[in-house]
Amino acid sequence: MNRSLTSTSVTVTDRHVARRGRVDGEAYGCWSKIGVEGDQSCQELQIQVHCHNCPVYSAAAVQFLDRPITPDYRREWTDHFAREKRIATPAKTSAVIFRIGHEWLAMPTQAFQEIAERRALHSLPHRRSGVVIGIVNVRGELLICAALDRLLGLQADTRPKRSRVTFNRLLVADWSGQRFTFPVDEVYGVHRFHQFDLREPPATVSRSGLNCAIGVFPWRNFTVGFLDPDTLFTALNARLS
Repeated sequence: MNRSLTSTSVTVTDRHVARRGRVDGEAYGCWSKIGVEGDQSCQELQIQVHCHNCPVYSAAAVQFLDRPITPDYRREWTDHFAREKRIATPAKTSAVIFRIGHEWLAMPTQAFQEIAERRALHSLPHRRSGVVIGIVNVRGELLICAALDRLLGLQADTRPKRSRVTFNRLLVADWSGQRFTFPVDEVYGVHRFHQFDLREPPATVSRSGLNCAIGVFPWRNFTVGFLDPDTLFTALNARLS
């Protein structure tokens, strides 16, 4: 019969097993005494190179895996699988909240490059009544300034001015290499919310026919419309042509 080991190694190993007696953890601890982890005096190392290649070590591993399962082991794993599974909380979405007129809106944080102060607006010929209201200089670059209230069909803010001071801002958006600026009446800043907080889109956006909103989510005492950058920028580009 052909064997993967030489006849000499098998003979030596068989004598080693016979001399050790029964196969148990004590008998099979030779690798830590005369093997690679011991004084390395075992003659089998000249043939097997390492104890991991020795049939004695393999037999010990088989016996270890075939050992009877203790009641404590069964109980431990029974308790483990009987525990109630905890469903991980979904990651929160980061968005920038801003106000245009009396509507609070938001877009993903990664859609914005900068929140700047209002600056001089240079009008464009034949563009006074459209979505594009002019161009502005942002850090030496001329960017198109668009009116989101016109794009979304938002109603003008007819409420009386609040006593607290608010400042107009210019949002610089950059999405898939497309850069626009949007004048807004107020910017709250970055806010995080769960996706399961989203509800049906606001009626004001739905009536515009552009359907730029993914949904709405509650924030303080307001309902914020969460805008989809892909849809918004597609609508803007369509109005530029």
